[in-house]
Amino acid sequence: MTVEPTTEVAEGTERYRALRHELEVGILPLSTSLDGRRFTFQASLHGLEVRVGGFVVVTTEDGGAALGQVLELGLAEHDVAVDGGAVTLRHAAGAGELLAPGRPFHDALLRPATADEVGGWVAARAASGTLLRIGTLALAAPAPCMVDAGGFDRHTFLCGQSGSGKTYALGVLLERLLIETDLRIVVLDPNSDFTRLAAVRDGADPALAERLRAVAGAIAVHTAAPDPARPTDARLRLRLAELTTAARAALLRLDPIRDLEEYAELAAFMASGQPPTTAALEATGRPDALRLAQRARNLGIEAFGLWARGDAGSTLDALADPSVRCLVVDLGSLPTREEQALVAGAVLADLWRRREERDPLLVVVDEAHNVCPAEPEDALTALATEHAIRLAAEGRKFGRYLFVSTQRPQKVHANVTSQCDNLLLMRLNSAADVALVEQRFSFAPAGLLAQAPAFGLGEALVAGKLSPTPQLLRVDPRVSREGGADVAADWLPRVS
Repeated sequence: MTVEPTTEVAEGTERYRALRHELEVGILPLSTSLDGRRFTFQASLHGLEVRVGGFVVVTTEDGGAALGQVLELGLAEHDVAVDGGAVTLRHAAGAGELLAPGRPFHDALLRPATADEVGGWVAARAASGTLLRIGTLALAAPAPCMVDAGGFDRHTFLCGQSGSGKTYALGVLLERLLIETDLRIVVLDPNSDFTRLAAVRDGADPALAERLRAVAGAIAVHTAAPDPARPTDARLRLRLAELTTAARAALLRLDPIRDLEEYAELAAFMASGQPPTTAALEATGRPDALRLAQRARNLGIEAFGLWARGDAGSTLDALADPSVRCLVVDLGSLPTREEQALVAGAVLADLWRRREERDPLLVVVDEAHNVCPAEPEDALTALATEHAIRLAAEGRKFGRYLFVSTQRPQKVHANVTSQCDNLLLMRLNSAADVALVEQRFSFAPAGLLAQAPAFGLGEALVAGKLSPTPQLLRVDPRVSREGGADVAADWLPRVS
């Protein structure tokens, strides 16, 4: 049964609501800082303009002003006594950090910063270091988002689910590094997304396009399917002799104890300098060599298209070529998972072998859940994972900097991600993935990480040495052409 409120009750309710509205609208946006670094604040919910990740200006009683960033924002309630009764007020409450330490303050007025004010802060940062523009600030457009190029001397982790713009964003970062720095780059490219990194796309920014063309000749693509239209393409190729003993054993699925005789035969045969072919093995007439040749045939190893055979040199030679600024290793052009794992492991092993050269090098591992997964399923992948873990743990002191990219952070080995000091986070719908990122990258504010499920295409959070002040951004347009593309949706219903 529905009971209609009496006129007196209805009028009392309306007065209560009107009073609460008047009091809530009148709540001043005030902030307090006990240490001149962090601040808390309150603000009215009516016309609320501050956002998590956004920038604010705090004005103190003495006329001083400081720029800060909102890192937490929530709803608060408290009761106030009015005319012998109590009114429950609701307002925004949050916390943030000042971009430059100052003096403590109390009840300082707070307002959203303008794009010009944020742009002034960005310009001041740019004047004091080498910054790369990678986009615009999502909450202060058109102010640019700039990252510290020197921050790439730490390992970097980029993650975002399929359709978030992760590969596109990685392309922007690679372009900017090639254009603005002298850092050498090696890209393990499992989806052939960066094979056109040297080609300028139509409509690209003219100034950036000209600068990319200036370095295009130093971008080499090693692929199993060279394109005659791309003169920098070379055939992706390896030689059995340049692989490590562990890699050759993993390729042939040999265990040094279980397969004692064959393992020893392989070592002796490789040391003999004979051509590493099944025919040469069989020509020895030794029983273990015959078994080894049969094993290779059964596994189809000699039929792999990646062997250099009559071609001079190999892909590993390009790692030491000083004329190559960027080497794209097109794993996606290889037809089998075994070949992809073999090449990835060989490249990582060779980079570690050359570590004493101490030449700064960014090692980009795209779709890293395939190269260094949390749980490797075969010996070749396990070996590649070991090399990635070693580079993550010890490579930085030798100038080997990892840049790991993936759709699923849970599927990348923890000993790789835990060594990353930079984070680039794009849209992640999975609560478990967001929780894992928060756990492993505690330097990124939880309030900003929580925004990840709501990110749009091309939106991201950057934090770490790349950006000591975390920034929410929209990635800039690419200069180069994208190598991969989504399948055309021509199966959709026709619109009449």
